[in-house]
Amino acid sequence: MWVYQSVASSIYKRTPSRDNPSSTDMEASSGYVPDNSGLLTTDPPWKHSLPHVLVATITSFLFGYHLGVVNEPLESISLDLGFSGNTLAEGLVVSTCLGGAFIGSLFSGWIADGFGRCKAFQLSALPMIIGASMSALSKTLLGMLLGRFLVGIGMGVGSPVASLYVTEVSPAYVRGTYGSFIQISTCLGLMTALLVFIGSTLLGLQQLSGINAIFYFSSTVFKNVGVPSNLANIAIGTFNLAGSIVAMVLMDRLGRKILLLGSFLGMAICTAIQAVAASHSVTATGAIYLSVGGMLLFVFTFALGAGPVPGLLLPEIFPSRIRAKAMAVCMSVHWVINFFVGLLFLRLLEQLGPRLLYSMFTTFCLMAVIFVKRNVIETKGKSLQEIEIALLPQD
Repeated sequence: MWVYQSVASSIYKRTPSRDNPSSTDMEASSGYVPDNSGLLTTDPPWKHSLPHVLVATITSFLFGYHLGVVNEPLESISLDLGFSGNTLAEGLVVSTCLGGAFIGSLFSGWIADGFGRCKAFQLSALPMIIGASMSALSKTLLGMLLGRFLVGIGMGVGSPVASLYVTEVSPAYVRGTYGSFIQISTCLGLMTALLVFIGSTLLGLQQLSGINAIFYFSSTVFKNVGVPSNLANIAIGTFNLAGSIVAMVLMDRLGRKILLLGSFLGMAICTAIQAVAASHSVTATGAIYLSVGGMLLFVFTFALGAGPVPGLLLPEIFPSRIRAKAMAVCMSVHWVINFFVGLLFLRLLEQLGPRLLYSMFTTFCLMAVIFVKRNVIETKGKSLQEIEIALLPQD
């Protein structure tokens, strides 16, 4: 068996690689080691990494909490701070944290590499603490926006670091399952946000996708079709959590690509249902059923793949020497898009109408299906080295 170890080691040395020999990649440095039974293994027991993964996902919990914390009380906030009826100001309250997240994500890779993952987690908490305190104590719109911006900086630093850390400390055979913990923690954070601000509701659940405008103003959308927002939002949170749990079970069985394809295709169907619900040919009762049903199914299908998979897949496909910086660039693009979605959604809903807007979302989802089919490789059960070799240009 030791002969096998030597041969395997020499194979890796001869294989072209984008990483240098001093790579800090967890799996690259571990190699084959003998355990007490005399067998050779590359992965530590899952119990060893689980506590570290759970602590890292606290960042995702805070990410979800700060996304959802202004959803339900947005109307009362606008009354208290004197901008009621100003949809642009309401959009700014929601999206300013996303602008801060863009700034934070730009520097997250350098912070993660320069200070280490653990220090990066600690640094991401500081602006969230300061920003949350400012938002709670602010008496003006400007103070609220500044607090939300600082919170966003912490979100932007912490989110990619959490994905990096979970990917690097997780054994290959449970990496998909552990990666789903990030999405579940985000769901729980969003649930907690609603519970804090709707004391009259025993179980208040509200989920925002972070990449889809439907969830940023779900209360407004439900009110427009005559549905009590509290009850509908409880159902949204339940469907989101259920989808995340199903994704956790299926991630290492069906694989990342299958979940992504099914998720985006299901989301396209659901946004098409939303567009039909806005049609004049549909009765009022039919519009309510289609609108609420389509949104619930949208949440469920999003949580199956489009929510948890990208945060796991991106750290898997980048080589270790550029992984943190590449994640920073990707998350920066993510936050820029989210900023404009949160800022402009209500205005676009007023100007374009729900039918055209949801039709645009359907188109984007179908484009995502085509992109995933053509460009995304399956990483299920593969070590980071195997994934890297699979992505090398073929001679």
